[in-house]
Amino acid sequence: MNAVDSQAAAPLSREIALQAAEWFVLLHSGEASEADHRAFEAWRARADVHEQAWLRALAVSQRAGSLPPTLGAPALARKQRRLGAVGRRDTVRALALLITAAPVGWLAWRAAPWMQWTSTHATATGERREWTLADGSRIVLDTGSAVDVLFDEALRRVHLSEGAVFIETAPDPQSRHRPFVVTTGQGRVRALGTRFVVRSVRERSEVAVLQGAVQITTRGGAAQQLQAGQQLWFDAMGMGRAEPADAGAAQWARGLLSADNMRLADFVAELSRYRSGWLHCDPSVADLRVTGAFQLGDADTGTDAVLANLVHLLPVQVHYRTRYWVTVAARGTPPG
Repeated sequence: MNAVDSQAAAPLSREIALQAAEWFVLLHSGEASEADHRAFEAWRARADVHEQAWLRALAVSQRAGSLPPTLGAPALARKQRRLGAVGRRDTVRALALLITAAPVGWLAWRAAPWMQWTSTHATATGERREWTLADGSRIVLDTGSAVDVLFDEALRRVHLSEGAVFIETAPDPQSRHRPFVVTTGQGRVRALGTRFVVRSVRERSEVAVLQGAVQITTRGGAAQQLQAGQQLWFDAMGMGRAEPADAGAAQWARGLLSADNMRLADFVAELSRYRSGWLHCDPSVADLRVTGAFQLGDADTGTDAVLANLVHLLPVQVHYRTRYWVTVAARGTPPG
């Protein structure tokens, strides 16, 4: 079961389903303003159940592959006039019922799909991969990362469930100018014509902007715009201060592990993400400093080369108890 399926299957109250239906009808009417889009994004970020309701609406459309007649051209076509108040209420109620209905009801109609594109991308340990999305945007996934991509009539959305993603957005090829957002468990990042990196680390997310700007909104409602050359972290309730972006924030997308006066313990921990098994830094050398850009290469063989470089740069040695149990220790230390 993927993220869309599991969230769509969660029970929803009638009130939340009605709110999601209201947003769905407005955003698909073709008349939503920029302020409407901002308000919608704030609503989605305010509570997990709001996000579930929206994903349920998308899942309904994807599973059914169609729109019921009451939600077809009269209600949603961009060039049609807006429905009258009574008709609009009926449409919202019908959609709310569909959102809360059992899965068997999702297949009740057959017509043209509105769900344009949905996919899941993931990388294994030591792997980095690049994809071009349906709108021409480019994403690169770091090692051990996963995203769900959902494009609909109102929004271009990438959900980062783990790891890190580099994104270079393209102009929306459709005339709707749909926002491009990246969501994590802690909030959302809206791209404002940009190149940026989002990383999910335990209970918080980190963002670094390389070009353009992004708008960050946490699940608690805190918001801030981040400019090119800046980075910050955020969790569900708040965010840190904007700081100058690390020079190597996106170097991994080019196959490099970059360090600027980094503690050896932190460097080894970062390197371990690209290697199978257990890679450990002995406390006796944890505070040594590392500077440089290291080619990661292919999975374990690439990390072996990086470890060999450390031996030449620092007073350390590498103990291989097994292929999958490796320790960086002080030079001259016998194997433990």
